[in-house]
Amino acid sequence: MILILQRLQARAASLPAYHVAEVVRMHSNILLRPLKSLVVSIGVLLEIQPLGGAVLTGEVVDAATGKPLAARVYIQSSAGEWHFVESSASTGSAVRHDRVSFFDKSRMERHTTLSAHPFKAELPAGDYTITVERGKEYHALSQNVTVGLEPVSLRLPIERWIDMSALGWYSGDTHVHRDPAEIPNVQLAEDVNAVHPMVHWTTVDDQPPARSAKSFQGPFRSEPVLVDATHVYYPLNTEYEIFTTGKKQHTLGAILIVGHRTPFDMPVFPLSRVLEKARTEGALLDLEKHNWPWSMALVPLLGVDLYELANNHHWRIEYTVKGFADPAPAWMGLSGSGSDTERDWTLYGFLNYYALLDCGYRLRPTAGTANGVHPVPRGYGRVYVHSSGAFSHKAWLEGLNAGRSFVTTGPMLLCEVDGRLPGARVDIPSGKPRRVQVRGRVVGDDPVDAIEIVVNGSIVKRIEPRPAEGDARAFETELREEIDLSGTSWLAVRAWDERGGGRLRFAHTAPWWFDDAARPIRPRAEEIRFLVERVRGEISRSEGLLPAEAVAEYRKALAAYEAIEASLGK
Repeated sequence: MILILQRLQARAASLPAYHVAEVVRMHSNILLRPLKSLVVSIGVLLEIQPLGGAVLTGEVVDAATGKPLAARVYIQSSAGEWHFVESSASTGSAVRHDRVSFFDKSRMERHTTLSAHPFKAELPAGDYTITVERGKEYHALSQNVTVGLEPVSLRLPIERWIDMSALGWYSGDTHVHRDPAEIPNVQLAEDVNAVHPMVHWTTVDDQPPARSAKSFQGPFRSEPVLVDATHVYYPLNTEYEIFTTGKKQHTLGAILIVGHRTPFDMPVFPLSRVLEKARTEGALLDLEKHNWPWSMALVPLLGVDLYELANNHHWRIEYTVKGFADPAPAWMGLSGSGSDTERDWTLYGFLNYYALLDCGYRLRPTAGTANGVHPVPRGYGRVYVHSSGAFSHKAWLEGLNAGRSFVTTGPMLLCEVDGRLPGARVDIPSGKPRRVQVRGRVVGDDPVDAIEIVVNGSIVKRIEPRPAEGDARAFETELREEIDLSGTSWLAVRAWDERGGGRLRFAHTAPWWFDDAARPIRPRAEEIRFLVERVRGEISRSEGLLPAEAVAEYRKALAAYEAIEASLGK
């Protein structure tokens, strides 16, 4: 080490004064900070920047009121390096989020979530772009700044384009992997009203989640934790995400248990025990991704409650996870495996959901980011739930379970059918058609490109609006359509916002149900055949590794689908 330093000092004597500004954490084992010398860690090329720089200070405020706001802050230099800010208030907080995708190391999410206090950052001299975002209801703000030798102070006003809580809608994320100690800071910065951290998480079939090394250390209360009057998190949630089966690497998939009361101190099999405990404790079962190998077996077997229309492969940064898990069937008309593009992945999830609805499985939509594991902000995809009274976690979860909701990664869908919110169930006279009125508005910080009304899995109306920019730089389209229904039907509204470069944002309501007792809903032949084949394939793939009781459970799921398929010929 002494010899290395002597050689470095000799070389530094022939150079201008330098200092090391930032070391890539995962590659450096030595971090030295001399004032006017050059230090290089053997085998690692560190960035060398000219001496100089200053402290940048700033504050994020509401553009209309001037009130300080919690927010997410990015700082990137003109050379592409990322920097992080700190709170400059003794009562403030700043949480660094530095995640690189394990699917593609070039994809990363690097930001700081800040409490509603001033911040600071020590930056080398140079040009920077500062970006500020706060959830979905404020416009993002980007500002260029040059840092020299003198301190720089910024006031960063961000503009609200919609206030969803004023309309009775409250957002949530049902799949989070963050230390509960960080949750209040991040929750307020992202303005997510209801958050559900997976404090217990197992990836091994015979390892109970409550005893997994991946779990956070409790104890955790079985009651909501109030962050403020409209932000709350519920600590006890569990994920079974099985990658090791029968002592071998063999992926099954994930199921989330949202809002239970006591730890799940049991392995995943038999699933009937997991189901019994979840139901006894009033928890909801969340199907985390549709194309995990076991996912379609879980729906009839567990009576799954929730389906993630926005899941943890929907990111703020570039779409990355391609060729994931079970491919889409040809009848869906998607490119490649069904996950080659962001649109294909989203449509794969939609069409799989529609197949389940058409079979009579009335899952309610939700959204989860797995923030803390994946490089994505919390609530990038979120579910909005309507509450007619004061906000509470109990009311929010009841609304989620009732389907009074829509899922979004961008636009807001404020729709009613015959004056009823999403999730409504209406009995209609047997054998008689019904015409329904679809009313509402679609609002976004960017104009939507298409609004589609879907009935029993088919698009029955497509609108391509050209909304003008309105108040608060928001784009609004009024929706007034009449749709004819026949027999038991479900109806949903979805919207697409193309952002260029293959990127998109979307929104999708929960379904409205119209029940005709004499004419039950039936799936199309290709839909039920897809579900049957998925479960048959999973039995064939896994029966040599699964315990006998698990294989028997899979066969029950297969029998349920086969009975539906057999009914099509009657």
